[in-house]
Amino acid sequence: MIRKTILLVAASLMLASCAKTQSSTTGWAYNKSNNGGFQINLDYKGQEAGPGLVFVEGGTFVMGRVEEDFQRDWNNQPSRVTVASFYMDESEVTNADYREYLYWVRRVYDYGYYPQIYQSALPDTLVWRNKLGYNETYVENYLRHPAYNFYPVVGVSWEQAMRYCSWRTDRVNEQILIDKGILNTMHEQQDDQSFNTEVYLYKGGEYTQQNKRGVKDLNPNTQYGKEGRPARIEDGILLPKYRLPTEAEWEYAAYAEVGNRVYNRTVDRNKYSWNGSTVRNGQKGDMGDMLANYKRGGGDNMGIGGYLNDQANITMQVKFYPPNDFGLYDMAGNVAEWVLDVYRPLSGQDMADHRPFRGNEFTQFDDNYEGLGELAVLVEPQYKLVPNQDGGTDSVLLRLPGQLPIRDVAVTDNLTRRNYKKSDYRNFQDGDVESSISYDKGGVTEDDNPMYQYADKTLIGNNSRVFKGGSWKDRAYWLSPGARRHLEQDQSTDFIGFRCAMDRLGFQNESSDREKEQKKVKADKFRRYQP
Repeated sequence: MIRKTILLVAASLMLASCAKTQSSTTGWAYNKSNNGGFQINLDYKGQEAGPGLVFVEGGTFVMGRVEEDFQRDWNNQPSRVTVASFYMDESEVTNADYREYLYWVRRVYDYGYYPQIYQSALPDTLVWRNKLGYNETYVENYLRHPAYNFYPVVGVSWEQAMRYCSWRTDRVNEQILIDKGILNTMHEQQDDQSFNTEVYLYKGGEYTQQNKRGVKDLNPNTQYGKEGRPARIEDGILLPKYRLPTEAEWEYAAYAEVGNRVYNRTVDRNKYSWNGSTVRNGQKGDMGDMLANYKRGGGDNMGIGGYLNDQANITMQVKFYPPNDFGLYDMAGNVAEWVLDVYRPLSGQDMADHRPFRGNEFTQFDDNYEGLGELAVLVEPQYKLVPNQDGGTDSVLLRLPGQLPIRDVAVTDNLTRRNYKKSDYRNFQDGDVESSISYDKGGVTEDDNPMYQYADKTLIGNNSRVFKGGSWKDRAYWLSPGARRHLEQDQSTDFIGFRCAMDRLGFQNESSDREKEQKKVKADKFRRYQP
């Protein structure tokens, strides 16, 4: 009997081992060069958080206003949505973080030849000026003086924040490849020779000329690992893109109602980014301390000397105030933050209920940029003309040397597709041709559709972006995550900053170990029901 049991266990282990090393479809072995060579990562342990990021487990929540709508603009009516799990910066991007980006841009792109690249990245330090106030010290010192190293960067537009996210993606992935021994440190990054994740993934030939039997690098500072090939998406080594969070993600992360959860329901809604309905700390030892820096009233930015309310007259060093239940700092106060979405007053009524977002502009790589007839790495910046408020167009920096050119998706590319047809859906069902009352009469275009013209030429056009959260300059009302405001994407202020986010791939729990996650849930239940 014992022998039979041992044989059964051994057979089971052998079958399990085979299941992991060979295809259940064909029976062919994985990762064997003498058996077809199909490669698959069977040892993937789940996504790791990128530098500076914390995990935010997604779920359903009621997105929208919890405070009284004193402005009566009804621009955030409550709506239940689902947010997928994602990662988010623990704190706002600081002056030190942003100066590292500026340093890299100045070092890599020849300033004498490409002065516009560095200049387009510079924050607008003049946002500190006040016609009837003296703020020259912030104009001159806030961005670069070490006293403000770890204060949130301001004077950055939505467009600049997006370019920062793109830069950060490349630097993080480059360092991962260096740490894995797949690339050597690149000491000579110049112009179009700088590392770019998309070029690496989609045009590996730009980094090597020969196969793995005789690798010869175009750049002497790069080399592939022992396999003689670049890492692929299938390997699971490279991280997804850093980006701005969507409005729904930001609001969900700010409310952090995971702290008010019992089983699969929320027992109470937060008013701010912490439990309770006041802006002062109720914990023993810290009783009465402010939980965020904001403007208490006219002329009161920090309280009375000797006992300052929040220790800050303008912004404050990040991580100074307690984090919320997701471990995120400054989701209320300090600076308001850019999010990804285009602003619409009625977003709560017309958005999707799963991963809601307005602002899609679908693009694809341009394999015939400037008539080259192939997908070539840019050696000059790529610009895009966009409409401005004066009825003309502005030239906006779209892609940098060393990146791949892109173009808008065309209707002719998607004649048989059902889920989308064109590139720009920022105006979808809210002023576009399809939502016009004249649409079914034929002959209506975006040029003569009054709804489209109205949406495109007001302060809530397609280039108005949402920013969330209260700042050092705001009253307590704006500390509520449900409040929302908007500004043109090329504008900046002294009270708007940003933080980055990243998609979570695969398991929506922090761990792919189901048994570990179940133990965590049981421990949480035990903690909640202790007297």
